[in-house]
Amino acid sequence: MLMLGIETSCDETAAAVVSDDDLAAGKRLRANVVLSQLAEHRPYGGVVPEIAARAHLDHLDGLIARAMDEAGVGFDELDGVAATGGPGLIGGVIVGVMEAKASALARNLPFIAVNHLEGHALTARLVADVAFPYLLLLVSGGHCQLLIVEGVGRYRRLGTTIDDAAGEAFDKGAKLLGLGYPGGPAIERAAAQGDPARFPLPRPMLGRPGCDFSFSGLKTALRQAAEAAAGTDGYLAAADATGLAASLQAAIGDCLVDRTAHAIRAFQASHPAGRALVVAGGVAANNALRGRLAELAVSADLDFIAPPVGLCTDNGAMIAWAGLERFRLGLVDGLDFAPRPRWPLDPHAAPAIGAGVKA
Repeated sequence: MLMLGIETSCDETAAAVVSDDDLAAGKRLRANVVLSQLAEHRPYGGVVPEIAARAHLDHLDGLIARAMDEAGVGFDELDGVAATGGPGLIGGVIVGVMEAKASALARNLPFIAVNHLEGHALTARLVADVAFPYLLLLVSGGHCQLLIVEGVGRYRRLGTTIDDAAGEAFDKGAKLLGLGYPGGPAIERAAAQGDPARFPLPRPMLGRPGCDFSFSGLKTALRQAAEAAAGTDGYLAAADATGLAASLQAAIGDCLVDRTAHAIRAFQASHPAGRALVVAGGVAANNALRGRLAELAVSADLDFIAPPVGLCTDNGAMIAWAGLERFRLGLVDGLDFAPRPRWPLDPHAAPAIGAGVKA
């Protein structure tokens, strides 16, 4: 079974082809092509939705052709076409959905609309033998959630951010410290040269009951510490910049570990057969955080599974795989599907207090 996947929810234009071959055969990922828009957005220090949508329009056709060529397959060999249907920047989501619908209609193929978050949630099953249920920490620029993954389309949220996501804290922190864009990798590089104990940044929600996150106050504290460390001319010494980066990374790590530890206890109480902690999303590419979460999983007698770094950030493979998993269960969408800027994985979860969360 072969599935084409299209991802256009933010600032990566991506297409991929995956199959349901046995994992041991090493042939599940047939092609995975990603075009980053870093150069287009770097002058603005963040993603500009209109620029992102236009870039998707300019490049998506060529990326799909390249992915099909690399996979060595034609459209007549596909079993379906999947695309991110939301959540995300709606202009970009529309581009990908319309492309997928047109391809499905022209070739008489099933169309599968994939929740972008479900793409992240199921990526672990593309690369590893992971059985349901498992505990998922989904952590990225727009999302920070802890969920129990009970099956395809079946998610129970244990916690979410009440304001900003961890990835946003990394991005805004890097911009504040003049480290460049994208912020996550920039903070990780600078943190490797800094002292994480140099600046006593707060750990929001640490030790409180539950599994919710908060990072807005941490961003404010980082700005205040940077202003205090800067001279009268506003110059921040290199040692202070790297120290602030290391302190920010350590604070975010402490928050993620603390909240995930609470979630592990809830998960093991409600799903004693569950054997894995999975981390996914762009922030999961941070090696320091992966290491800390791996230690937490081992201490709880859980397997720790993180996709390869290239499959943590947005990509077409995760959409193709989620589409394939849904297709196998008969979950196919009509061509009247409407793209969604918001699409919660757990529609029954109560909103977090004060949440301005992207869902």
